[in-house]
Amino acid sequence: MSDMRETIEQRLARAMADLEATQAAVTEAERELSTASSTVRSQDRAVEVTVSAQGDLTALRFLDGKYRTMPAAQLAASVLEAAQEARSVMARQVMHAFEPFTRPHDAVPELPGVNVDWHKIFGPGVLDGPRAGDDRLSSRRLRDEIHEDTED
Repeated sequence: MSDMRETIEQRLARAMADLEATQAAVTEAERELSTASSTVRSQDRAVEVTVSAQGDLTALRFLDGKYRTMPAAQLAASVLEAAQEARSVMARQVMHAFEPFTRPHDAVPELPGVNVDWHKIFGPGVLDGPRAGDDRLSSRRLRDEIHEDTED
């Protein structure tokens, strides 16, 4: 009967091996993300922004000279829109890399995965998903609000 049952020492050894494998996987995910970035163009294709895995803006390009004929508020809205989308894409990439660590461990099902509050980490709005028709409306509203603010 003892042959069929796993001893506490065996379970502990499996749990320690699983913990070491998890630590190695987390280290690898962190290493990969340390050089990761996301580059997105605004919907009007006037600007392109790149953000790091931490969501920091690392590059900004004005495309095809469109910025020269855009009102300042519209250009600002394009930059903000592209930056927000790039942050959202990068946040989903980070979540995907760390998702396996949020599940219970196979070796020790009693140990749950890490509970991560992604909204607390990335902030409001970052995880709202990819662009959709609704985003264009909100982007237009933002441009209108910026435009209205500059007239005052």
